[in-house]
Amino acid sequence: MTDLERRYARWTALFYPADYRRERGSELVDTYLSLAEPGRRRPSPADIADLAAGGLRRHLRTAPGVTAGFRLAGLLALTTAAAFASAWAVLEVMAPIKFWSRYTGPVMSLGMAAWAVWLLAAVVHLVAPGRWYRRAAVIAVLVTAAVVPAGMLTGLFRPPLIVLVPQLVLGIVALGADAGRRWWVRLAPLAAAASAVPVTLVTEARLDFYGGYYLPAVEALPAAGVTLLIGATLLALGFAARHDLRGAWALLFLLTPIGMLALNPIGAMLDDSGPGRPQVPVWSSMATAAVLVAVVGPVLLTLALAAQGRRSTGDRPLPAHCPTCGAPSNSA
Repeated sequence: MTDLERRYARWTALFYPADYRRERGSELVDTYLSLAEPGRRRPSPADIADLAAGGLRRHLRTAPGVTAGFRLAGLLALTTAAAFASAWAVLEVMAPIKFWSRYTGPVMSLGMAAWAVWLLAAVVHLVAPGRWYRRAAVIAVLVTAAVVPAGMLTGLFRPPLIVLVPQLVLGIVALGADAGRRWWVRLAPLAAAASAVPVTLVTEARLDFYGGYYLPAVEALPAAGVTLLIGATLLALGFAARHDLRGAWALLFLLTPIGMLALNPIGAMLDDSGPGRPQVPVWSSMATAAVLVAVVGPVLLTLALAAQGRRSTGDRPLPAHCPTCGAPSNSA
């Protein structure tokens, strides 16, 4: 075995379930070896990324309840994202009315484009679920991600990262939202968006131009994170009582969005400024908190997928006959 073959085998063992490696591991390694450039001694980063993506897809197919859990997590994430898009849109419109002398346009910032697209995605989720919704959600994610570079290029005001990052992460999970034919479930994101309007109108008097989104965000985002955590946990327990793992998988998928919603309190715990610390932690603490959340959530999900894959392999009965020649199996 060459060094390159050994290294491909190690990456395959890291990313793919054990049963799949036993059935097609050699074939998979041979395929990468045949496509590798002559003289290469290590797998390319593109090959490693491809192995990781393929292994993740294989884990998702073999672990029971993962696909349904991702759909449930997507629905909860979309509902939360739509509610925030509605609330932030109200603030965008009300701010110029209250502080008309400080604004040159009908809305407060570039964030209005992202909030409008997310509300449109909630409508599409109700009337045209499936492919059309996924297209709308992808556009919403891209528009949300483009707000920061657009603000840098134009010099116009934009929502702070404490608002944009949770919306972006919620949007990525929301790509999996699929409520099927149950229209009353598909209505949940749009209903949450509508409910957020009167609540925001009642509390918008606290909006300050110089504080921008900060004052509403540092209170509303962690509260939404706690609510989402409690709701997902209750769903996980309810499904687990019926021996259904979709709720547990949904909770694992939602850990990263929940952590991003709670960046402010997590950053405050990491902030060592002591008594009298500001309501918004320093940038370094917030960045550290974001990195921790971005790492811990996917790692826990990956470990759960790996553990489920090993458990499924261990529970699988051994074949009574050889799958190749049909002779009785000695191990059986």
